[in-house]
Amino acid sequence: MPRTLLSRLPHPVVQAPMAGGSSTPALAAAVSGAGGLGFLAAGYKSPQTLREEIALTRTLTDAPFGVNVFAPTQPAPHAAQAAARYREELAGEARRYDTALPPVPDWDDDCYADKLDVLAETAVPLVSFTFGCPDPDVIARLQSAGTEIAVTVTSPEEGVAALRAGADILVVQGPEAGGHRGSFEPLGVTDTGPSLLELLPEVRKAVEEDGARMPLLAAGGVMDGAGLASVLAAGAAAAQLGTAFLATPESGAHPVHKSALTDPRWTENGAFGSSTTVTTAFTGRPARALVNRFVAEHRAAAPSACYPLLHHLTAPLRRAAAARGDADGMALWAGTGHRLARTLPAADLVELLVTELAAAMETPYGHRAAP
Repeated sequence: MPRTLLSRLPHPVVQAPMAGGSSTPALAAAVSGAGGLGFLAAGYKSPQTLREEIALTRTLTDAPFGVNVFAPTQPAPHAAQAAARYREELAGEARRYDTALPPVPDWDDDCYADKLDVLAETAVPLVSFTFGCPDPDVIARLQSAGTEIAVTVTSPEEGVAALRAGADILVVQGPEAGGHRGSFEPLGVTDTGPSLLELLPEVRKAVEEDGARMPLLAAGGVMDGAGLASVLAAGAAAAQLGTAFLATPESGAHPVHKSALTDPRWTENGAFGSSTTVTTAFTGRPARALVNRFVAEHRAAAPSACYPLLHHLTAPLRRAAAARGDADGMALWAGTGHRLARTLPAADLVELLVTELAAAMETPYGHRAAP
């Protein structure tokens, strides 16, 4: 198996990139400085802001860190019409929050090419891609700058595609993960499917049968050292944790979002029948969130394959809800293990995870599988 940045980390703990403000330079630097690997999220940022955040992170730590990029995906042919109907559905939300809905936006690629230029020029140690696999020439360009490439996959088929494109690492995302599902194809994504522990050996087998062994970074529902031990035993080189770091003081998540993770309203099965669900209600792409009023009222009407149109359409509503501190109108991204979220500083959380991992690996089921 090729040696990558993951094998050189002091600890097998990676902080997941979380777009929308949660992944701050302070968070990435704290995790990397503690021996894990922190991540910035390029999604929804301007290329200049991304450049500035990379520079700031480098002033905060000498340790390596990563940057995540959303691969552009074309919406379905009917997306504009579906988004227009959904806009009518949201009229009541606009009145509730006394804010105007924008016209149905045009598709955009989130400044993809310009962000690639920034990444090629800044040569960050690791760049990961979500929502698809970049073209082989994009991967080769960044690798020539000294950057390792990870691709988020949710199936064995996606893993093989990323392998053939030249990726160095596969981020294997299970359905337990909070936030957006990283599937190449957003249609048909549901709340079910193979668990992360089932998916890891399936992806590993598929890429090995295609002629290679690749480091696997396990993502989805890992919240503590016991969960970390489980994915390492299943063949992962490290675990990527997002929800676990949401409640840290370095996280840029809204205070209401942080407190909701352990609020009894959602820890006791949720006011609407379940604590989390996969929904397209906020962005038009499947994403796991706490089930609040917005999700409960609009998930049935929310169209699929309308990203990023719905993301831009609902953005003013989400901002208005956040300004009021109204958890019922916010996108409360969370994985299935959100009840275990802890409010420790990020570096302390890394240390605790490592301590818990050591304890878990002393149990009969806590051994680490050979990579």
